[in-house]
Amino acid sequence: MAWNEPGGKGNPNDPWGNNNRGNNNRGGGGQPPDLDEALKQLLDKLNSMFGGKGSGGGNNKDNGSGGFGGLFAIAGAILIVLLGFNSVYTLDETERGVVLRLGEYSATENPGLRFKIPMVDQVIPVNTTGVREVEVKERMLTEDENIVEIELSVQYRVSDPVAYALRVESPERTLVAAAESALRHEVGSTEMDQILTVGRNLLADQVQLRLQDYLDRYQTGMVLNTVNIKDARPPSQVKASFDDVQKAKQDKDRFISESEAYANSVVPEARGRAQRQLEEASAYKEQVIARAEGQAARFNDLLAEYRKAPKVMRERLYIDAISDVYTQSSKVLVDVDGGNNMMYLPLDQLMKAMPSSQAASGSGQLTSSDISRLTDQVLEEVRSRQSSTTTTTRREGR
Repeated sequence: MAWNEPGGKGNPNDPWGNNNRGNNNRGGGGQPPDLDEALKQLLDKLNSMFGGKGSGGGNNKDNGSGGFGGLFAIAGAILIVLLGFNSVYTLDETERGVVLRLGEYSATENPGLRFKIPMVDQVIPVNTTGVREVEVKERMLTEDENIVEIELSVQYRVSDPVAYALRVESPERTLVAAAESALRHEVGSTEMDQILTVGRNLLADQVQLRLQDYLDRYQTGMVLNTVNIKDARPPSQVKASFDDVQKAKQDKDRFISESEAYANSVVPEARGRAQRQLEEASAYKEQVIARAEGQAARFNDLLAEYRKAPKVMRERLYIDAISDVYTQSSKVLVDVDGGNNMMYLPLDQLMKAMPSSQAASGSGQLTSSDISRLTDQVLEEVRSRQSSTTTTTRREGR
């Protein structure tokens, strides 16, 4: 029979000990046990476990006090265990603990196993070695009244855990607001072309300096590692027009560079030609002066020699003049004394027929030996013609 089955007699399996209560109830067995009696039995068992006395040997007053004493003992033991667990905490190598005692700053703990007073001390762990990052994306107005969209990345670490945990209510929100303010200030004093092209790094450096000044004045306990402008671009609504403007500027720069390159190639060349002409003119001037001075000195020397032997010098000068004439002409006409016709001397043909050192040397000028031989040939030809002319005249006279 199950313990909760109804019956006329008590069930020995009833855990509530209602073996005899069912007969005393009006409705017979099957009635639920009394709650007060069940509670007393539970207290008796707990008291016996902790060394107390049961409720069967004493009156009701002693039973109640014993039950409550057991509850207090259990609660005290649980409380002691909980306090023991809450009084010990651990900080790793990257953290520092800011201890608040009754809400007031007490100390800063280093890494390791630490103790605190439960319910009195509060520990705020702060990571002081890890590098954290926040991003800012804003649309701002530049100095030349253009709008740009900028994405800013800020990396920082905590240098003062006390200031980071206590001075500012929300450090990261404060950092984001300060970064927006610093960025807006620098962008508002910079032209759009500088932000989008070569001035991006300079802008990031200026934002970092200004932002660090803000954080120091706010006493946030944060130190910036790097500030980087990830992207800077015009708004998407005007991107097509902006691309056209940028292309026009690039064409302008390209044309300027090409013109400068052309000027750099033409101007030095022209200067070189001018310098060469100046040097050639200077050389020609010196050559003419030197030649004139040489001719004057030669004339003075010839004059001195002419005064010593005029006849010899006249013949020498005549021969030199004839030599100069012969070197400049390939045909000579000779007027023979006593004749009616002129004698034609083809010097070029005579030179071809005459073996000379000129043909061997391959030069284009006559040597002195060539001139002498040519002169001898001319004189021979003159004499032969004169003799033939004289013979003809005598025959005609007879």
